[in-house]
Amino acid sequence: MPPLTDTPEGYHRACEALAGAFGPLAADAERASGFRYGHEDWLIQFKRGDSGIILLDPVALTGAGVDWNRFNDAVGDAVWIIHDAMMDLPGFADIGLTPRGLFDTEIAARLLGLHRFGLASVTEQYLGITLAKEHSAADWSYRPLPYDWRNYAALDVELLIELEALMRADLKHAGKEEWAQEEFAHILEEGTSGQPRHEHPVPWLRISHITEINRDPRALAVARALWTKRDELARRYDIAPTLLLADSSIIEAAKRKPHNAREFRAVRCLNERVRMHTGGEQDKMFERYAPIQRAVKPSVWKAAIQEALDLRADELPVMPSGHGDARGIRDDGEETNAPRGMRMWERRPERLARLKRVRKVINQIAEDTRTPADVIIRPQIIRNLCWTDDPASRDVAAFLTAQGARDWQVKLITASVSRVIM
Repeated sequence: MPPLTDTPEGYHRACEALAGAFGPLAADAERASGFRYGHEDWLIQFKRGDSGIILLDPVALTGAGVDWNRFNDAVGDAVWIIHDAMMDLPGFADIGLTPRGLFDTEIAARLLGLHRFGLASVTEQYLGITLAKEHSAADWSYRPLPYDWRNYAALDVELLIELEALMRADLKHAGKEEWAQEEFAHILEEGTSGQPRHEHPVPWLRISHITEINRDPRALAVARALWTKRDELARRYDIAPTLLLADSSIIEAAKRKPHNAREFRAVRCLNERVRMHTGGEQDKMFERYAPIQRAVKPSVWKAAIQEALDLRADELPVMPSGHGDARGIRDDGEETNAPRGMRMWERRPERLARLKRVRKVINQIAEDTRTPADVIIRPQIIRNLCWTDDPASRDVAAFLTAQGARDWQVKLITASVSRVIM
């Protein structure tokens, strides 16, 4: 088992090993989601040819001032093999790692029609090997990294090179190799663009079960105030927001709206620190954050609630009327979003009938090509097309392209969709 490389000297040796190896580069990363506020990588793993497995501590190495371009030069034009690359590419880009080619084993699994496409499932199907996943939710910012954690992380890249060879052969046999290359190129461009990670336009509306209070503006104001204060504190202390205040506690407080100290004390979840009970090793990891949790006093939440209760009626928030997050075209030609829920579609029966016809033809193409329908084309794109008043007058291929469909998708479905869109 290789050690965790966290010094410039060890980093330089790792680059030399990778530069002297040949073939594609297996890559993976681990974060501290659920423990830390940020999304940065705390461990990155690589393997190339006979280089052996390399485990790097990107936080320590960046702090030590290493030049990540030395790594880029060491691997050159090697294809990076990653499972679910959109999870890892932004973190790589954040520190300056720039893959020049990509093979995403999750995307390949989807294109090949696998019913389960997690790395453990794909590895089991192709190699007959079951990967242990007991440390998937670990706090990867913990140091020193335990031996079994390093073993777990190493396994995620140990088999990727062999897996890629088998999946590439299957893609070629199925006539989907070019489709895959377009998808990989798209993912690579998206993941390394340097653009900020996609965020909800109104982040506090992502509170779990927020719809339970969507008809109560004052409750929404309480939820917004608590979320905002929680986010501010979580960022300051570098701790996961839900370790300071659970979403369920925000919703309970919003419903009860405690107006005085007695009512506030009656909402127990606002007066006790969050305790996580998983029944596993994570419980000890969560306890490491107890000092931070205790530093945030209940009075902080009480003040936030009072601030929301003191707002004037015209300052209260309301639930937005948006229908989704994908681009669409309104009747007047402006960009908007087609609704996802059927209730809105049922009010426009002609559009619903059109949507059903297009879905039917997409499902037939999916069956003929043995490719999932949502891989053939993103469902929201089809909704956007069918929601317009006169889609028959549109250039379907141009519309699909403008919506972000890849060339292979456009070529595959345009003729069939054009026939039934009338």
